[in-house]
Amino acid sequence: MPILVEPTTAVRRSFLEAWAELDDSEQRWMGARGFFQEWSREQAEDPVEFARMVDAIKAQADESVPPPADIVHETMLWFVDGIDWIGRVAIRHDLTPALLELGGHIGYFVRPSARRRGYATQMLTQSLPIAARLGIDPALLTCDEDNEVSRRVILAAGGELEDERHGKLRFWVPTRTS
Repeated sequence: MPILVEPTTAVRRSFLEAWAELDDSEQRWMGARGFFQEWSREQAEDPVEFARMVDAIKAQADESVPPPADIVHETMLWFVDGIDWIGRVAIRHDLTPALLELGGHIGYFVRPSARRRGYATQMLTQSLPIAARLGIDPALLTCDEDNEVSRRVILAAGGELEDERHGKLRFWVPTRTS
């Protein structure tokens, strides 16, 4: 059964295969960035650089390291089944004014070859207790107003629609179970 884990070099091959599935507009969703560097797919093919990338992604959650201006700490988790990389969840610890309007606390991404299998719902559901442990309750999630799939994922997790802003639907999702 797929689970959320800290980024790991054990899924390198599958991560790179997933990255190769993406078109240019989806490249930003791979989470191949740290506070101070962004990695290209070519760089990530090098095992040493991939390990550096994994370490940098994990370091973004370390609140003892100040982030650059207008950036917040983020816990990135990868959704894996064994050594198969399926997707990722990003939990932002705080919200900047831009994230409050358009981004929210939690973002998720499923690789193209694994879509339409319920993985986004599983990832979001598994991420909510982690968000609660970070002191986030409720969590803000957003999606494009025409993204019916993401809307259903958020609603399935208990999301309540607050409003629409700039073409984005804004939902509040409880992170703590009652």
